[in-house]
Amino acid sequence: MHPILPARRTAGIKHATRDVVPIAQQVEKSGKKVLYLNIGDPMVYDYRTPEHLWQAMNDNRKKAEGYSDSLGTAGARQAVADYAKRMGVQGVAKEDVMTFVGGSEAIMLAMQGLFNPKENCLMPCPVYSIFTGELSFLEAESNEYYLDEENGWQPETEDIEKKINEKTRAIVVINPNNPTGSVSSKATLKKIIDIAGSHNLVVYADETYDQLLFDREKFTPMASIADDVPMLCFGSISKNYLAPGFRGGWIYRHDPQNLMKDYWEAIQKFSRLRLSTVAPVQYAMEAALNGPQDHFMELVPKLQKRRDLTYRRLNEIEGLSCVKPKGAFYAYPRINFPLPNDSDREFVIDLLKEKGVLCVYGEGFGQKKGTHHFRIVFLPPEEILSEAFDKIEEFVKEKYLRK
Repeated sequence: MHPILPARRTAGIKHATRDVVPIAQQVEKSGKKVLYLNIGDPMVYDYRTPEHLWQAMNDNRKKAEGYSDSLGTAGARQAVADYAKRMGVQGVAKEDVMTFVGGSEAIMLAMQGLFNPKENCLMPCPVYSIFTGELSFLEAESNEYYLDEENGWQPETEDIEKKINEKTRAIVVINPNNPTGSVSSKATLKKIIDIAGSHNLVVYADETYDQLLFDREKFTPMASIADDVPMLCFGSISKNYLAPGFRGGWIYRHDPQNLMKDYWEAIQKFSRLRLSTVAPVQYAMEAALNGPQDHFMELVPKLQKRRDLTYRRLNEIEGLSCVKPKGAFYAYPRINFPLPNDSDREFVIDLLKEKGVLCVYGEGFGQKKGTHHFRIVFLPPEEILSEAFDKIEEFVKEKYLRK
């Protein structure tokens, strides 16, 4: 027999956050301790899922032993609709909601329902890789627009307008942003909505981190300021409710003129094709959105304290600079010295091998030509972060700034 080759459409699929882990595992096998600052999983640190989410699953075990509705249970979908209303979004009913195996599946099935080969989607640069990976699988194209580092990583709306062509179908907005931690202003979001409306584009609003805000920052749900522009809004219990392993995510649609009727049905077809959501998690989602929100009182101040340490230490390291994150739990520092082979991937892998600190290289998220970055997750306790920043500072001084 001949070797069995994969489909050509899989060739461009990359996930920088995960791709660095096998290298870290090899480093650990050599006996070196590794500090993991690469993945946004709170549960490997000092965080716990709110107990009432577990209780809801236990209380509904009998209901959850069989298949659930492929679009999500009525209770979970209504909870998302009610959540949207509390956030200031009008007109969302449970029929405008679908639930999924995490926010990632929601994004993937939504894109599968829209894009044909050679069509393109406007993507922020930098961007979370689930979007670009799925486009690659669909043999569609990523059409990058820049986030402005000099303006707090706000989307460059003029760049968005310039990049639109006859093959453009949608605009992705990630707010709060992964990987930069930025929070987009209401004025910027309104400009993007107006651009989408004038070019007949769908807006994908990834609002996964909408409750994780610092410095009294204001979050504006895009659907709350849109009139007739169709949009899909994504969320999950993974980050806000400290339950990434539960895999509970959703889409709700904002579509006052019913322009997405056929498209919405196409996503439902994909949902039915995989038979069922994760039944027990439907009850955890309902409990998360309808139940006590007390954990935010501890979670947000804890994250802000770690954000403050991260921002200060990164800007104290000669050769690095970092815009202050306003939400989520990521920082995206810039490397301000020349790199061998012009590669921040090489920088990150060398840092891992020499100092045992695992970050994610900027090339995996995207950046303006001529700039280099890496992403840090500031979820760990202060002592782990401090140790990591000490090692990063040593690495930069020894390898790049030695006179």
